[in-house]
Amino acid sequence: MIGSGGREHSLCWAINRSPLCQKLFCAPGNAGIAELAIIVPINIEEVDALVIFAQINVIDFVVIGPEKPLVLGLVDKLEAVGIKAFGPNISAALLEKSKGFMKNILNKYKIPTAAYRIFNNAEVAKEFIRTKGVPIVIKADGLTGGKGVVVATNLDEAITSVDNMMYEKKFGIAGNKLVIEEFLTGEEVSFFAIVDGITALPLIAVQDHKRVGDGDTGSNTGGMGAYSPVPLITPEIINKIMKRCILPTINGMAISGRPYRGVLFAGLMIDKGNPKILEYNVRFGDPECQVIISRLTSDIVPLMLSSINGKLTEQKIEWSQNSALVVVMASKGYPGNYSKNTVIDGINDANQVSGVKIFHAGTDRNSIGQFIATGGRVLNVTAIGFNVEDARERAYRAIDMIHWSDGFYRNDIGWQAIGK
Repeated sequence: MIGSGGREHSLCWAINRSPLCQKLFCAPGNAGIAELAIIVPINIEEVDALVIFAQINVIDFVVIGPEKPLVLGLVDKLEAVGIKAFGPNISAALLEKSKGFMKNILNKYKIPTAAYRIFNNAEVAKEFIRTKGVPIVIKADGLTGGKGVVVATNLDEAITSVDNMMYEKKFGIAGNKLVIEEFLTGEEVSFFAIVDGITALPLIAVQDHKRVGDGDTGSNTGGMGAYSPVPLITPEIINKIMKRCILPTINGMAISGRPYRGVLFAGLMIDKGNPKILEYNVRFGDPECQVIISRLTSDIVPLMLSSINGKLTEQKIEWSQNSALVVVMASKGYPGNYSKNTVIDGINDANQVSGVKIFHAGTDRNSIGQFIATGGRVLNVTAIGFNVEDARERAYRAIDMIHWSDGFYRNDIGWQAIGK
């Protein structure tokens, strides 16, 4: 397993339960993953070192969690030495690496999405915004860890966003090019499918909470919580998503000479029962993955192997009818500056709450064995329940048992579904 977040901890947890897994390594991992896998101290961007490790240790199968190693070509390099890897190759990973490329694919194959323009020049972009007016959406073209999107509700905010991205290099080279698009109304949903280049099987829909504060206020983050199932998503809407969005994308990528294998993550806007693509990601979401894994009752390893072997038609995916919900505990100050190496107590007690599993993200252990926070998003308190409300009650009951004065969390995860 490549990665160190809550997504990777949940995948390690699922893979470790498979009878096909005899030994599990994780690079670079975290304190929670260390209880399931042998930790390998190699950074996710050191793709050549990861390939050498896999060769020396006779690894049969590599699962790649984050987007960075995918866009750096780790799959290609592993396959070149005969090692199977789950995820798209560097050519197909362009679907996430460049929002401009993604939008052009959607446009070319008539897949529903927001109207857009691509800009390399800040002044031209700002003139376009003044002409179009607000609200408007400004996106850095490249990888930004889920933080490179601004929904501007006034002109000053929109112009400042362009300056931040293109002149001040807030997101580095990712902001050298911008995608500016119309503001869509409706309800946002994350939808996932597993793909083998030709066939796509739907996984499930998840609703994420991007804003840092209660009531969906404050800055965008990598995600502060999520839940599934989503009341909005009916079998009819799933059928529309697959027919209008996922399958045409897979076909378009194949026709373009970039066959897609792995998990395809569609960020959608649903308005009056009709889906439009906001963005594609080429890996599981985080924290959405934790919810998906909690509801998945099938063995995940054969699914992944079928994806890379072109045999998804032989698979049937089974799900728990229960609901799942995850609350992210983050370091105070996130998504801005935050303190590191702060001590967290009570994790083991919280893990004893019925239906709860705590997936670690930015954690380590100090010299006396205590859990410490080393990142922005630190713990993923994940619960299964009879419905979303039950899962939420269990998750927050577990959180009450965790003692971490330097951490915070949202109190309203799942609010869209409660009472529906």
